[in-house]
Amino acid sequence: MDAAGLRARMESGETVFGLGVRLARTGEIALLAKAAGFDWLFVDMEHNALSIDTAAQICLAAQAAGLPALVRIPGDEPSTAARLLDGGAAGIVVPHVDTAEQIAPIVERCRFPPRGRRSIGGPLPQLHYAALPAAEHMAKADARTLIVAMIESPEAVANAGDIAALAGVDALLFGSNDLALEMGIPGRLDDPEMEMAYRAVIAAAHGHGKVVGLGGIYTAELLERYLPLGFRFALLGSDLALVLAGARERVATARRIVEG
Repeated sequence: MDAAGLRARMESGETVFGLGVRLARTGEIALLAKAAGFDWLFVDMEHNALSIDTAAQICLAAQAAGLPALVRIPGDEPSTAARLLDGGAAGIVVPHVDTAEQIAPIVERCRFPPRGRRSIGGPLPQLHYAALPAAEHMAKADARTLIVAMIESPEAVANAGDIAALAGVDALLFGSNDLALEMGIPGRLDDPEMEMAYRAVIAAAHGHGKVVGLGGIYTAELLERYLPLGFRFALLGSDLALVLAGARERVATARRIVEG
């Protein structure tokens, strides 16, 4: 499955689940995620020292595994996003998007004409390195590219309709923890204000035919509460968090056994 297939599943009403990559440094994480049943990868360069080269190598392995890999860039630098797409990323996630004007330069650099001004740098891994006529190359590459804006502030919630209306933006993704911080309710992910924000953004995005994702919500109780609101994709945690949780559980089990 590529980014076009992932988009089609979301637009058909299915919810697809992603694994965050913060700990891994090899493409093996893509095979592990596939074996575990995940639908896509979220390669995190914002809260990580991950290099562009390593991120691209993980994306290539993910593509081979049939698992689209979206990369969260560390800011809103268009050239970083364009390089990652040329290197094999299935999509770009832009953090802290408060306005449509903020993400517009990235859309311009990541979309081929007529929607943008992305340049052709030769055969692309997303197209299996096929040598195609320019027009076909651009159309197929655009179809296999996802651009995602992260909603992480009250300003972003208020501007969600304008962000979703921007041609070239495919989806909006909540950064729930940062949103709670900026709303003045840090850590209170069960606060009614969070649900109000979710509902407002989902309604605004759906009005422009765009899907919305859920990030930062990992407990069964909160997933049961929020996923049915209309989220079409969701992050279920990072490799770092899952390894740490599993390790702690294993140590606790062993200590219970020896301590009686």
